[in-house]
Amino acid sequence: MKRLLIVLIFLTGCKDAPKAVEVTEQLSKVHHQGEAIVLDIYDYDGLEPLINKDDGKVHVVNFWATWCAPCVKELPYFEKINSDYKNKNVEVLLVSLDFPRQYDTKLKPFLKKKNIQSKVVCFDDVDQNRWIPAIDSTWSGALPATIIYKGNKRQFYEKSFTYEELETEVQQFLN
Repeated sequence: MKRLLIVLIFLTGCKDAPKAVEVTEQLSKVHHQGEAIVLDIYDYDGLEPLINKDDGKVHVVNFWATWCAPCVKELPYFEKINSDYKNKNVEVLLVSLDFPRQYDTKLKPFLKKKNIQSKVVCFDDVDQNRWIPAIDSTWSGALPATIIYKGNKRQFYEKSFTYEELETEVQQFLN
């Protein structure tokens, strides 16, 4: 039993050990199974393809968390963009940076209560020194943060949006 415990500690402490959160081959979405919300959880390697698509669509990727008041305040604007522009080749992805231990107690009830319709994925990767600059070299890591891109055109925003500001930015990518 002691050997098993030592091996488990060693594996969980190794940087290159496989992570339980790697679900890189799953589609990214929040889906409902009956009343239960099922969350897809990614590390950076799993998230990277979702934030670098080249499919002719405008992608709006918002990094947020339920504990971030400015994030929660602007979330309805992303929902409205999702609703108003889904038939105009615009795709919204909400990337939650909530703490994994709070997925069941905070995140899932929040998504259900607010009836979030945009695609939501959870991001769980402890190597901030790797993924923050990989997402954008100017990002301090503060929330909220948003990427809007289409093909090679890409803009990063480390700020909160009003609906009008967000819509203006999305429209620049549609023109």
